[in-house]
Amino acid sequence: MKRGLIVLLSLAILLVVLLLLGQTLALLNYDLTVSIGLQESSDEFGEVGIAYAKGFGFGDTIIYIPLLIFGMIGLIKAKKWGLYSMFAALGITAYWPMVNLYAVLIGRGAINLNSDKYITYSILLPLITIYGLWGMWYLYKNEQNFT
Repeated sequence: MKRGLIVLLSLAILLVVLLLLGQTLALLNYDLTVSIGLQESSDEFGEVGIAYAKGFGFGDTIIYIPLLIFGMIGLIKAKKWGLYSMFAALGITAYWPMVNLYAVLIGRGAINLNSDKYITYSILLPLITIYGLWGMWYLYKNEQNFT
């Protein structure tokens, strides 16, 4: 297996674990995800923010996570459907961090995050977007390896 594919899949596995813990678990027990630092509290985001967080959690659970999992399985099997599933998931991966970063930065008056979170988000979210964009570029360049 190529080194680039190993990096792509390793980060995808980490992302699936984080999504299951932060997004899917939030649908079942939002307070637990807040307590482990994977969601923001209503004091930070407000009730409307929590509703949107749960909405994204639902969408991630029924669309994004399955695309990532099917994509990983398909890439391991070197199947074209895996390439397409992973490409779609990586498009979502490039998109959502920028939405969240922009919302957090323009909503500073309405969102009560501590300064550490602004710093963390400003570093981590662009890196996730870069991973999504790099992954799509990698798959495009290696499309011929999938049948």
